[in-house]
Amino acid sequence: MEYIRGTTEFHIDSPCVLSLGKFDGIHKGHELLLEHMKHRKRDGLAAVLFTFDIPPRPERLNGIQKVLTTNAERECICRRHGVDYLVEFPFTPEIMRMEPEAFIEMLVRSMHIKCIVAGTDFRFGHERRGDHHLLRQYSGHYGYELVVVDKVQYEGSDISSSRIRQEVEAGNMELVSKLLGYDYFVEGTVTHGRHLGTNALGIPTVNVIPAENKLLPPFGVYVCHVHCDGHVYDGIANVGCKPTIEGDNPAAVEAHIFDFAEDLYGRKLQISFLSAVRPERKFDSLQALKHQMEQDIVYGRQYHRIHGNSSAID
Repeated sequence: MEYIRGTTEFHIDSPCVLSLGKFDGIHKGHELLLEHMKHRKRDGLAAVLFTFDIPPRPERLNGIQKVLTTNAERECICRRHGVDYLVEFPFTPEIMRMEPEAFIEMLVRSMHIKCIVAGTDFRFGHERRGDHHLLRQYSGHYGYELVVVDKVQYEGSDISSSRIRQEVEAGNMELVSKLLGYDYFVEGTVTHGRHLGTNALGIPTVNVIPAENKLLPPFGVYVCHVHCDGHVYDGIANVGCKPTIEGDNPAAVEAHIFDFAEDLYGRKLQISFLSAVRPERKFDSLQALKHQMEQDIVYGRQYHRIHGNSSAID
């Protein structure tokens, strides 16, 4: 896959099928768009996914724009789905003010578009005035076919990134998995902590500092899977700032992998959240924390025995 980013000047010569959108938290609705693109790949068209380096209508927490899928995670998912070109276009003030008709002209000038796949809710251009009706209006002029895809629903409601965001913020990870089609995850490189898990508690853990703009579920303990080098391990994970431990601790994801003793420092991991166990809280002592962690581990092992599934983005 070719990853085009950081430039407004690019050109794709290959005849292509194009899908456009925010693609934050690539979910089952997005997957339907990608399936239509895969179908047109059989006709010899290159699959191009066009999005922006930041979501056009950002939602901010504490001044930081939080996303379901970081740019690096979106790249990983696109590779998995067989996308040929991922275009991550700079969302500049000029783009914000661009009229919808000019936006279509820019796309056609930059790519050899034979087909566009868009959702019924897709909006583009200044004040979001462009939609699939305008794309269809210009399809004959520019010589592309338009495929409009209806929203995918779950239990009578549309699947959307905003709905998934609300469920992540509520900690409803089982429902999040159903809406996404895979388990919600964070990825990062294992960093050194204070080694309290191994030395003081006798419960070794791996620590990952998520990207600053990654939306995390509520601070607490979750049943998890840890993905590393093509292997999937059962475990539990704490999301939070370790309130029992003195000092200024950054928000991190700390996972204990069951029956595992390998050194993973410096390795890249995915930690996917399956189900909430309990909120994070401050304990009176490390011994009290250890006792609670042992109970969490018992619960986590039982959960994995009962459910025994593995679903994440590899």
